[in-house]
Amino acid sequence: MDNIFSTRPVLITGAGRRIGLALAKDFLARNQPVIISFRTRYPSIDELEQAGALCLFGDFSTDAGIKAFADTVMKHCGGLRAVIHNASAWQGESHSVPHSDTLAAMLQIHVNAPYLLNHLLEPLLRGHGHASSDIIHFTDYVVERGSDKHIAYAASKAALDNLTRSFARKLAPEVKVNAIAPAMILFNEHDDAQYRKAALNKSLMKIAPGEKEIVSLVNYLLESRYVTGRTHAVDGGRPLR
Repeated sequence: MDNIFSTRPVLITGAGRRIGLALAKDFLARNQPVIISFRTRYPSIDELEQAGALCLFGDFSTDAGIKAFADTVMKHCGGLRAVIHNASAWQGESHSVPHSDTLAAMLQIHVNAPYLLNHLLEPLLRGHGHASSDIIHFTDYVVERGSDKHIAYAASKAALDNLTRSFARKLAPEVKVNAIAPAMILFNEHDDAQYRKAALNKSLMKIAPGEKEIVSLVNYLLESRYVTGRTHAVDGGRPLR
């Protein structure tokens, strides 16, 4: 049986929209059990439940909420095939919000939640054989470049990128740990034509490729028995512009 498929569920955090939703649908279409976390119950959550996903509420804004979510996951399964940390928030600096609050919020969702969940769920990932489980962190293109308008966001994603290598060292060879750093994968519905044109011009490839690029890369990482501790850029050659 191909290593990507397992009776152990894949856990995806924040899978109610966009990339997380696309990943959940792809796994379910191939009969791979899926557990997702959600904080807001979008209509897509009902669709995922109807397709067979176990959808669990998760509030990662506090350590207690993170632990409660992990405890619930452990009650529902005896092992996990993978943990995909997709939950994210895009919060920029603002005069109306204290900078310390912005930094704390970004570190909580992008660093503290994955850090704690990786530790709490480690027993579910271990014990299944060599390279048989995975953790994937979603970081961002701005980890390399920085951001003058989303400083706390960029810093928190950079910390998550570093966690990738530390957990790869800690959990090998049973668990592979990788990061994916996307840029301009798909637009939001409200993005106007002028914004889209300017955004597309920032990369060499000049397209917004859609979720399939990420889905394909995730499948590759799960299938691999050797790739770990690396950050995989999906940015259309943007750093070369």
